Amino acid sequence: MVESLVREWRGVIAGPFRALWERGPLGVSLALFATVAVIGLHAYQQTETGAAVLRVVSEVRADQPLALSLLRTPVSLFVPAQDLAVWGGLPRLFLAFALAELAFGRIRTLVVAYAATLAGTLGARVMIALGPGLLGLPADAAHAVDTGASAAIVGLFAFAAVTLRAPLLFLAAVVPTVVGSVAEPNLAGREHLVAVAAAMLLALFLKTAPAASRCQWALPESAAVDGEVGHGCSRRAGPGGLGGHRGDPGR
Repeated sequence: MVESLVREWRGVIAGPFRALWERGPLGVSLALFATVAVIGLHAYQQTETGAAVLRVVSEVRADQPLALSLLRTPVSLFVPAQDLAVWGGLPRLFLAFALAELAFGRIRTLVVAYAATLAGTLGARVMIALGPGLLGLPADAAHAVDTGASAAIVGLFAFAAVTLRAPLLFLAAVVPTVVGSVAEPNLAGREHLVAVAAAMLLALFLKTAPAASRCQWALPESAAVDGEVGHGCSRRAGPGGLGGHRGDPGR
């Protein structure tokens, strides 16, 4: 038990903080961008012109052609739902993106966030097609606007918890969302469940992938986090035999 807690502390707290100390504010540049994007788009959405523009470029509904939804999904991730208070969710958004960015790099963070969001969007279409029931949704859910970063946030927390073997993180950041989604099985709740499942499957796939495949995902993590995640790829030696960074993973 103690060993598990120490491992979780190193992976979730100590490792990311060490990476933040080494990289400075640029280490959480993606998290900062996501937070500023949500704030800016929320403010723009309050204007008449902004609401019209964002409706065209980010509004995703299940009654749209699939190609149109796929085209709008990347922007919709940063457009908060109009019926939710945006400010209360900003700390959670920043923490999810910052933890993933520091632990796994920008590229993998973006991949997981988009995969979770896309899985929720596509899963909603399947559930609406199934119709009302235990696994389905009523037909009128197809007309609901599906925007916001909530699926990406819970997906990133689930991915980090599985990859870093952090049950307390999963209990604190994922379980409340899952419980709320089960208690209120609406469109957003069902999408959250799909996003969690997709992120966990992605984490398990990457952990069990052959070493040669994992090398394609190798990113400049701190030594502590790298050891906890269990990457099988060695770093290139820098001057004096020390492991050197390979460059910004987001470039």
